Amino acid sequence: MKVALEDKILLNVEKPARYTGGEWNMVVKSPESVDVRFAFCFPDVYEVGMSHLGMKILYHVLNLRLDTYCERVFAPWVDMEDVMREKGIPLFALETKDAVKDFDLLGFTLQYEMSYTNILNMLDLAGIPILAEERTIADPFVIAGGPCACNPEPMADFIDLFAIGEGEEVILEIIDVYREWKQKGSSREDFLKAAAMIPGVYVPSLYDVSYHPDNTIASIAPLSPDVPKTIRKRIIRDLDLADFPENIIVPFIGTVHDRIMLEMFRGCIRGCRFCQAGFIYRPVREKSPEVLLKQAEKSISGTGYEEISLVSLSTSDYSCLSAFTNELIALTEDKKVNLSLPSLRIDNFSLDLMEKAQKVRKSGLTFAPEAGTQRLRDVINKGITKEDILGSVALAFEGGWSSVKLYFMIGLPTETLEDIEGIAELSAEVVRVYKQVPKEKRAKNLKVNVSAACFVPKPFTPFQWFGQDTLEQFRQKQGFLRGKIREASRSVTFNWHDANTSFLEAVLARGDRRLGPVILKAWQKGCRFDGWDELFKYDSWMEAFQEKSIEPGFYANRVRDFDEVLPWDHLDMGITKKYLQKECIKAYEEAVTPNCRIKCSGCGSTVFGTGVCKPNTADSEES
Repeated sequence: MKVALEDKILLNVEKPARYTGGEWNMVVKSPESVDVRFAFCFPDVYEVGMSHLGMKILYHVLNLRLDTYCERVFAPWVDMEDVMREKGIPLFALETKDAVKDFDLLGFTLQYEMSYTNILNMLDLAGIPILAEERTIADPFVIAGGPCACNPEPMADFIDLFAIGEGEEVILEIIDVYREWKQKGSSREDFLKAAAMIPGVYVPSLYDVSYHPDNTIASIAPLSPDVPKTIRKRIIRDLDLADFPENIIVPFIGTVHDRIMLEMFRGCIRGCRFCQAGFIYRPVREKSPEVLLKQAEKSISGTGYEEISLVSLSTSDYSCLSAFTNELIALTEDKKVNLSLPSLRIDNFSLDLMEKAQKVRKSGLTFAPEAGTQRLRDVINKGITKEDILGSVALAFEGGWSSVKLYFMIGLPTETLEDIEGIAELSAEVVRVYKQVPKEKRAKNLKVNVSAACFVPKPFTPFQWFGQDTLEQFRQKQGFLRGKIREASRSVTFNWHDANTSFLEAVLARGDRRLGPVILKAWQKGCRFDGWDELFKYDSWMEAFQEKSIEPGFYANRVRDFDEVLPWDHLDMGITKKYLQKECIKAYEEAVTPNCRIKCSGCGSTVFGTGVCKPNTADSEES
């Protein structure tokens, strides 16, 4: 079925370009010429989805195949959804405007727990049964991947199969198995069993979860001896050899990240104990400068973008950064393209580097101390000192910057009111550093923006056993910090995150399969776009928990024992549970673990035999 979008519809919704397609570099194929039609579904609006690098990569990789056509699907905003439901318009893909129900495979990316109800809403708009067990041979298979797939259990009722880890290779293997299954014409169950044999693929319907009387998990076991007991994540061993999109789609409207995104490396050497990405993307694997420069040049010529951003978890940890940026800047200056360097570390901040990067356009600087005292920064293994922080902002102020953002977290393990007060004191010291710079050297209009997020414990981190603060504790701490900042300096603006959202995020992050009915009930109560403050319906979520007799605090606020079976214990992200336990203990001892280039800490990622782990195995600590 092809959807016909009348001008009358598009002219009466916000940002009609969200739904039109036809952008520069959009892939055009004849659906009749391919064997497999794949709908890449992003469970948020167009502007957010089109900013996601993973979507760009998989769209490119899948469309390189002559037998496959990958198209894009985004969550319609509420005004468009109302029109679609009123007029009976099904969810459709941008490239062909064909109904999503007519595709072979749907692939959702799980970037954020608060998008889960959007997935249900999109399935419903598509006319596809929301529950996986209700789908028939006439329905597409629903796949999910992304960082939240490292705990797939809350979404197990709705997803046919999960791709664990990096997707470029495993998605192609799934396509191969699907083509073979399609030619045979056998049952849905046969395809799922065949897919479960692909390394990195998890099919939840092939596993049974049992529980103790206290509601903790007793076991997670395959229903058949043919199904693997543990699913190890997939990684790309050599990023230089991986396909990377150089002719990305250029939207008609502004997006969140409206620029070229040049991926430098994956993983992180640092080991901040709160950071899920820093663990699940291990080991660190870098692209060579030669490959990066070629990709940058081709991307500039292929898109016309006027800004290029270097993408990684910690840009300044790239081993060839200085030499590489010199060559890249020569290219960007020649092309009149701005260079953006996000994710710079405070402890190796370079004014020279920032001045090089912002010759075209100077913007504000962002630093992430995370905690207000050295004690708590050691607990979370941040690896920076107050001297690092103040030295970096001093360099920035002397270099002509006057706008600084400081990111912190509230509710970190072992936190005290003294640690929270330290945030206000550190912010005031930043203001004092600015005032110490001679007036003739510093820029006017100082802006220090302090943002405090609520800490959310995540799977596959040393803090996965830690109980999140209660809502009452978060609000008390936010009020306390607001007062201390007001006392410390009038030059500091304070912003804080909604504790209700962070509470629900923690529930979904550490939840098990029993949350499936709650997510379904919340969606039935109108919950969608839960990550958007103006649409988040906290009370409706709490009603859903109550109606399903589930206590959300059991998942968010409860401290878990080391010997408890966790909902994600059947997944192997290359980080051993023993190592995470050791890091958790070191956190409470306020002991710091050196980064991976200084000494291998024995996290387990050597199992992949690649990246920064490979040369360091001889120095490994016992794990």
